[in-house]
Amino acid sequence: MKIAIIGGGISGLALGYLLKEASPDADIAIYEELRRPGGKIWTERHDGFLLEGGVNGFLNNRPKTLELAAALNLAPLKSSDKARKRYVYSRGKLNLIPEGVLDFFTSDLLSIGGRLRIILETIAPRSSSDDETLSEFATRRLGRDAYETLIDPMASGIYAGDSTRLSLKSCFPKIYNLEAKYGSLIVGMLKMKMAARKTGRTVSAGPGGVLTSFQDGMGALIDALAARLGSAIVNNRRVIAVEKTANKYQIHFKDAQTEEADIVVLSTPAHAAKDILSGLDKNLSRQLAEIPYPYVTVVSMAFKREAVRGGFDGFGFLIPFKEGRRILGTLCDSSTFPGRAPEGYLLFRTMLGGARAGAIASLDDEKIIDTVFSELSDIIKVKGTPEMVKIFRHEKAIPQYNKGHAALLGAINESLKAHDGLYLHGNSYKGISVNDCIEQSYSLANSLSSSIMGKHRL
Repeated sequence: MKIAIIGGGISGLALGYLLKEASPDADIAIYEELRRPGGKIWTERHDGFLLEGGVNGFLNNRPKTLELAAALNLAPLKSSDKARKRYVYSRGKLNLIPEGVLDFFTSDLLSIGGRLRIILETIAPRSSSDDETLSEFATRRLGRDAYETLIDPMASGIYAGDSTRLSLKSCFPKIYNLEAKYGSLIVGMLKMKMAARKTGRTVSAGPGGVLTSFQDGMGALIDALAARLGSAIVNNRRVIAVEKTANKYQIHFKDAQTEEADIVVLSTPAHAAKDILSGLDKNLSRQLAEIPYPYVTVVSMAFKREAVRGGFDGFGFLIPFKEGRRILGTLCDSSTFPGRAPEGYLLFRTMLGGARAGAIASLDDEKIIDTVFSELSDIIKVKGTPEMVKIFRHEKAIPQYNKGHAALLGAINESLKAHDGLYLHGNSYKGISVNDCIEQSYSLANSLSSSIMGKHRL
């Protein structure tokens, strides 16, 4: 029995590895259209700098990624204490995001009215809608000031998304469930903290955990998986269509060759899956086309430490949409993990574009560099010229879980019922993080290993 995994990102590689570990003799092929596997995990060394073109880490509060790393003999690298210092650019300056409740209410990050409004969260009414946008939810529960200053930039930082369209339930289910169970975020957190004290656990309304990577960057995870999978990975192999004949799937490649498989796992982004499946199931293809992907460009830019007036010792900063800046935010990779930059240099990674400003991300290289340098000069007071610049472009970057995403997944599941042995896998559906992708790979691997003819749903 042959299993074909289409797409060699972290989801496809992790799934292939886990299936091979469970059944070493299994006939598994992973087809990747690019010259390298890894998808949005993309690490490069350039002039002495270690650069992340996409994902820069994972949170260590969920066990499966750490379990996979241990199996691959990879030692996790926790971010430095400096990474706890995070900023929001608001009212013309960088504002430190407070860590504690008391610090939050004494900070001038929000207006006095905005801070007082948050207290009213305990009596804010519930929504009559089962699926609110992030902006609808945050404005209703926390007020407009907190929404625009804190919640909106969080959405752009994680999803490069538009908070007036993103679904709270699909993007931040933990927060959605907190209100559903307790009726209030503040009340829910207090009750959870009281219960946690009895067991010694810690709780957070946010994702929690410590940002973690590896000494050689996130690409080390891809390299380790690729080494274990060996010839099971076939790079430069673009799949253009999947058809069903009798009890087999026919996989058609761009070079006009065809191969058969008993099981096909589409571990590609939804926009690629919809093209591959257009001949097999037009309705399913149309459903997959409803998941949008914005254009995001990542710019790594390094400066000598003395070129940044006052230095920079934090994780980075995000920018609310209301500020009207031309970048989404900037991370300081050299402050986050050791070994990312030579001694005496600061390495920044800036994101542009996203759901609200995709046109900026598509500018030519010279304009991109000018834009980033201009913004950094104004916001963190860099001077001179950068010592190193590298641009990473993602024309279709991060899947957007917009309002209605949960209902769309339900419709996709119904369509999949007509196709035994066909699976959709990856971050287009139920979680965009590395942790999400790996957890879902464990789940699907268990399903396929224990009952190869069973049906796996999203």
